[in-house]
Amino acid sequence: MSLDRRRFLQLAGGAVLAGTLPPSIRRALAIPANNRKGTIEDVEHVVILMQENRAFNHYFGTLPGVRGFGDRITIPLPDGRSVWQQRYAPDGETPRIILPYHLDQAKGNAQRVSGTPHGWSDAHGAWDNGRMSQWPTFKKPQSMGYYEAAEVPFQRALAEAFTICDAYHCAIHSSTNPNRLFHWTGSNDPAGINGGPATSNQWDSLGPSSEGYTWKTYPERLEDAGVSWKLYQYLPNNFTDNPLAGFKPYRAANEAHGNDSDGSPYPPYRDADSVNNPLYKGIANTLPNGGVLNPNMLKGFRDDVAAGRLPQVSWIVAPDAYSEHPGPSSPVQGAWYIQEVLDALTAQPDVWSKTVLLVNFDENDGFFDHLPPPCAPSLDANGQRLGRSTIPLDGETHSDGLVYGPGPRVPMTVISPWSRGGWVCSETFDHTSVLRFLEARFGVRETNISPWRRAVCGDLTSAFNFVNPNDELPSGLPTRSKGEADALRAAQGFRPQIAVPDESAQRLPVQPLALRPSRALPYELHATARVDAASRRLALLFANTGSAAAVFHVYDKLHLDRGPRRYGVEPGKTLQDDWNLADDDGGYDLWVLGPNGWHRHFIGKASAPAGGSDPEIRVCYAPDDRLVHLDLRNHGTKACRFTITPNAYYDDAPATIDIAPGKSATWQRALTASHNWYDFTVKTDGDASFTRRFAGRIENGQPLMSDPEMGLPA
Repeated sequence: MSLDRRRFLQLAGGAVLAGTLPPSIRRALAIPANNRKGTIEDVEHVVILMQENRAFNHYFGTLPGVRGFGDRITIPLPDGRSVWQQRYAPDGETPRIILPYHLDQAKGNAQRVSGTPHGWSDAHGAWDNGRMSQWPTFKKPQSMGYYEAAEVPFQRALAEAFTICDAYHCAIHSSTNPNRLFHWTGSNDPAGINGGPATSNQWDSLGPSSEGYTWKTYPERLEDAGVSWKLYQYLPNNFTDNPLAGFKPYRAANEAHGNDSDGSPYPPYRDADSVNNPLYKGIANTLPNGGVLNPNMLKGFRDDVAAGRLPQVSWIVAPDAYSEHPGPSSPVQGAWYIQEVLDALTAQPDVWSKTVLLVNFDENDGFFDHLPPPCAPSLDANGQRLGRSTIPLDGETHSDGLVYGPGPRVPMTVISPWSRGGWVCSETFDHTSVLRFLEARFGVRETNISPWRRAVCGDLTSAFNFVNPNDELPSGLPTRSKGEADALRAAQGFRPQIAVPDESAQRLPVQPLALRPSRALPYELHATARVDAASRRLALLFANTGSAAAVFHVYDKLHLDRGPRRYGVEPGKTLQDDWNLADDDGGYDLWVLGPNGWHRHFIGKASAPAGGSDPEIRVCYAPDDRLVHLDLRNHGTKACRFTITPNAYYDDAPATIDIAPGKSATWQRALTASHNWYDFTVKTDGDASFTRRFAGRIENGQPLMSDPEMGLPA
C-alpha cells in the first residue's frame, strides 16, 4: 500500500472541530443510547426535519471521505469531457464550459446565492435521461456553485460527529411539493386517480375540502395503527412546505375545527383539538410562537419534549427564513434551526437516548450533483425502454414518457445516539426510505411505495449501529446563536452575488484525501461481457448475489448522444442485454457504473481476434478472506497472455498469466491493506483492442472504510 500517496484525517473518536461546544451538543454526544434490546426497537421517537433546496455536492462535495468532487470514476461526457466540465449554452450566447466553483462568503453573497429553476421540465433537461452534460444550460450558471466548511460549518460538523448518507436522492425530478408528497405518502399518484399525478407545486397549502388529493398518507396509516404522531409548524408561515394541506381529509379536519379554508385565524393548537379530529394535528398551528422574529419559535416542540409528550413520529416544517431555501433563507440560518431542534431534544437526556433525528432536503433546487440517480429505464423516442429490469416498473413513468425519479442527491444526516462517530453510509436511498425506516420500527406498511423504490432504495437501517452503539465515539460541533446567524445572512445580503469565474480562471474543486468509517452495504454485483465476432454482437450479463437490488448504468462511449441504458436487478437474479456492433465495425466501449464506486469498463472489437485468442474475464469475490479473484478465460485457438495492472490502492508490478487455448486460470489479490477496495485493468497480447477494467469494494457484512484514494486521478 502506497501510504505516502495519501494523507489521513482522523474523523472519528476524537477529532475536535473549531468553535465552542455548547451544553446541548455535549449532551447529544455524551448521552448513551438506549440499548436494552440491541435492535431498532430501542428507538422510541423519530423526528424528521426536511429542509429546502440544496444538493449533496453543493453542501458536501469537498467533505473528506464521501463521494464528492474527488469521485474517481464518474459518468463520461461527449468530447472527452469529465462530468465536472458542464456545457452552458443559453440561447443567443456563446457556449462555454462551467466547472464547479466555490461560493466564498469572504468574497460575496454566498449565504444568499440566487436560486435556480427547479421544475419538472428543467429538471429533466438537466438530467437528460442520465446524460447530464449541460446542467447549467437548464439550471443557470450559479447551479455549479458549492460551499466549503466556512459557509456550512454546522452542517459539516454534524456529518463529522454523526452519520452522513452520500447516496440519498430526492424522490422525483421536480420541485418541492412533488418531492414532499413522496416523503409523506410514498407516491405522487402516478395513475392519476386520486388528484395526481403531481409533478408541480399544486395544492401545496390549505384550501376547501371540495378539492385536493385523496390517496392515503402515512400519518393516516400511523393513526389507524395507534402510533402517535404530530406535525410541528407555524401555520401563518410554513413556506407551503406541508403537503398534507393539499389532501381532502386534512382540509376537512381544518374545516371541522371551525377555521377558514386557509387555517385562519390560526388558533394555537391544543392536544384536545385532535381527540375527535385526529388529522387536525397534521395541519394545525402547532408552533404558534413560530414567527421568524421569535427566538423561541420551536416552543411547542420544546414543551412537548420537556413534558414527555413527544410523539413516536414527528415532522417539523421550518418557516421560510430558516428553511435553507436560496433567497428567503440561508445555510447559516438553517444551521441555527437544526441546532434548536437538537437543543430541545438533548435538554431531556432520557428522551434523546431514545430518539432518531433525520435532517434531509426535499430537492436540489437546481444545484449540480454528479452522481447518476437510480431511475427506472428511460423510454427512447419510439417508446422502448433503454434497459431492462427484474423489478416491476409500475408507477415510475409519467404520461409524457418521462420517468419520475429518483432525482439528484440531496443531503441527509442521521443524528442519533446510534449513529455517532463520523460515519458515511453509501447505500442507495430516497425520500421513501424514511417511510421504510418508520415501517421497520413501527410495523406500519406504506403501500403507495412503488416496487422499484421498494427494491432499489434501502430503509436507512444500515446507517445505524443498534447492537453496540455506545462503543462508537463522536467529535464536536461549532454553533451560532440566532442573532449571529441572522446578522451574517443580513450582512451577506448587502454584498453582490459571487460571479461565475472566467473560463480561463476555472479550477476543479479539491476534496481532501481521507479515510472515513463506512457502514456495511448490501451489494455484491457482477457484470460480464461476451463477444460474438461472427454476428458482431456483444452481450452483457448482469448478476446480483447481494442482499439488495441495485441499478447498473451503462454508457456507450462510442454513442454518448444516446441515453444510457439502466438495469434494475434484484438479489439472486440475472439480466442479459446485447449490443449490435455492426455500425461501428465491431467496435465497442461500454462504461458501467453501480453503487458506491462499483465500475466495469469493456473495450474491444468484435472481429476475428488476432492470433486466434478469444479472451474474457469474470470477477469473483471471497468476502471472508478479503480476496478478489479474476477468472481469466481463453475461448480461442491460440495461447493468450493476460496482463493485470493496478490502477489504484496498490503499487504492484503488472502481473502476467499465459493461458492455453480453451483453458482458464485464476488470479487473486488480497485487499486487506486497501480496506477491501480494488481497481485493476486487464489487457491481452492477442488482441490489442481488448481492455477490461474492474473497480469497487468487496462487502463482507462488516463496517469498512471509505475509498482511500477518493480524490486521486482515476
